[in-house]
Amino acid sequence: MIKVSAPGKLILFGDHAVLYGRPCIVTSIDQRLNVSLEKREDNKIVLNAPDVNIKNYIVLTNDLDKPNPKEVSFVLRAILNFFNKYKIKSGLEISTKSEFSAKIGLGSSSAITVSTIRGLAELFKIEMTEKELFDLAYKTILDIQGVGSGFDIAAAIYGGTLYFVTGGKIIEPLKIENIPLLVSYTGVKADTPTLIKQVDRKLKENPQKINEIFNKSEEIVNLAKTEMEKANWKKIGELMNLNQDLLRKLGVSSKKLENLIKASLNSGAYGAKLSGAGGGDCMIALTNLKNQNNIKRMIKKAGGEVIETRFSVEGVKIERN
Repeated sequence: MIKVSAPGKLILFGDHAVLYGRPCIVTSIDQRLNVSLEKREDNKIVLNAPDVNIKNYIVLTNDLDKPNPKEVSFVLRAILNFFNKYKIKSGLEISTKSEFSAKIGLGSSSAITVSTIRGLAELFKIEMTEKELFDLAYKTILDIQGVGSGFDIAAAIYGGTLYFVTGGKIIEPLKIENIPLLVSYTGVKADTPTLIKQVDRKLKENPQKINEIFNKSEEIVNLAKTEMEKANWKKIGELMNLNQDLLRKLGVSSKKLENLIKASLNSGAYGAKLSGAGGGDCMIALTNLKNQNNIKRMIKKAGGEVIETRFSVEGVKIERN
């Protein structure tokens, strides 16, 4: 049996703009998604994913391209793409276990896709570079979702904190030891596809205005990249606030997110913004060690759930027993 794990992610800067050729900064987090794989002698793929209530879901190897429930679609599409690329076909027993809820936008789809493909490569003794793994996982995400920049795939593979440009044109690790961030969940699952379509519609209706927002986002990301490597957290907080202003202009913030942002800033955070598509999911606040507990308390008072996590952790890996 092969066991693999990959980290979740948080986007720190460049949300939405990264879908349109602009850079972003993303960090991996220590909540991981685990996949176990072993071969079967028949032509069945048996999938168990207790976190999403999937028990003994069976698909024949010849039926992998047929529609499947969303809960199993990323794993099965990853298997199909791997089999097609490497001219392999085999029965499989696969089980998954997550350290974070799929309801929270921490990159579970990408982590499970990356873990599955990395595990298959180990199982069938196929050598893959990180970039080959990225390309196959990115193809899988696009096959399922139709849209995506790939930053969450990159975080799951490379780990650490990355400067990333759409489609993996640039994947550059940043030299960062630790990030004094707090993460808070709003309690609302973001409808990412709807929010992406909403921004795309605005871009078509008013390309000049929206492209100006995206260009400003790029400037902020490039400044943040420099300041993060200097650990100039006060300046980075200011840049976060500027990035959040742009996201407000895109119309992707929400009352709950704004309540958590306000609570964080009023209790001493250097900066705070949504992370991801918006509409709900997570808010991130940049703090210092002195005021972290106070900010946590105020976030909880404002209705947020603080998610305890470490940042800039190791990417996908084979777990040794």
